[in-house]
Amino acid sequence: MDQIQETNNSKAPKYFLYILGILIILGFVYVIYSAVGSGSGEYDAFAKCLTENGVKFYGAYWCLHCTNQKEMFGKSFKYLKSVECSLPNNAGQTKECSDADIKGYPTWEFKDGQRMSGKLSFEQLSQLSGCKL
Repeated sequence: MDQIQETNNSKAPKYFLYILGILIILGFVYVIYSAVGSGSGEYDAFAKCLTENGVKFYGAYWCLHCTNQKEMFGKSFKYLKSVECSLPNNAGQTKECSDADIKGYPTWEFKDGQRMSGKLSFEQLSQLSGCKL
């Protein structure tokens, strides 16, 4: 009986080391994934210029064209002045968008007050904003 108990106790440190090893590996995976996921995007400078030049993007979470427009910018979209117009469960429009009289999505608003609706190309955004690609 004493011999069986010793065998079970000697397995405990091995399991502890396996679990510790797995946790360390998961930690490394998390750090690497976080570093890759938070990197800069290809269009950071362009998106920052748009924001600095007073360009606003009005969109809705359920809008396919808005999603496509966001995907064009990739990680760089975070640098745009973006306004979510739809309330949860598509229950109407936010006050900011209602006050701005936004009628469709996406809507781009420029410093001079001009508005363009729909998905715009980078070339169009560049021409309307004065930002270079």
